[in-house]
Amino acid sequence: MNMLRPSLAALLLAITSWSSALAAAPKVGDAFPDLAAFGLEGTAPDLKGKVVLIDFWASWCGPCRHSFPALQEIHTKFKDQGVVVLGISLDEDKADMMGFLKKSKTDFPSLRDPKGKLAEKLDVSTIPASFLISRDGKIVAIHNGYGGDKTKREYIAEIEKLLATK
Repeated sequence: MNMLRPSLAALLLAITSWSSALAAAPKVGDAFPDLAAFGLEGTAPDLKGKVVLIDFWASWCGPCRHSFPALQEIHTKFKDQGVVVLGISLDEDKADMMGFLKKSKTDFPSLRDPKGKLAEKLDVSTIPASFLISRDGKIVAIHNGYGGDKTKREYIAEIEKLLATK
């Protein structure tokens, strides 16, 4: 009987950990975590009261390369209307991130999450992964992957809807 107790305890611990992990996955309506709590590298822009499109990416990610022109277009179109596009690189090597940014010719800010702490908190398992955040810091939309013009049109429609609500 004593041999069963450690196994049962381990099983209960595993179930508790698994259910906690499931509960941690963000959903639309949840508050987006405070970026300052995750030790990201780089200087975060002021996001308070802004509509924010946060995009997780990496230099080695093919779909991320395809999404960057759309993100730049959105940044250019909406930056003067209180919208911030913020990239978060998951590259372990800063030089990889910087090389990618130089080639991409973008001017929206990017931070680096080299240990993936924020990505883990948000349950990012596919990149690119994007979170659209309302002015009050709530997640409005979550996008996994990048579907070309379809995804770009979705971003723009969602942003325009948020800008229309005061």
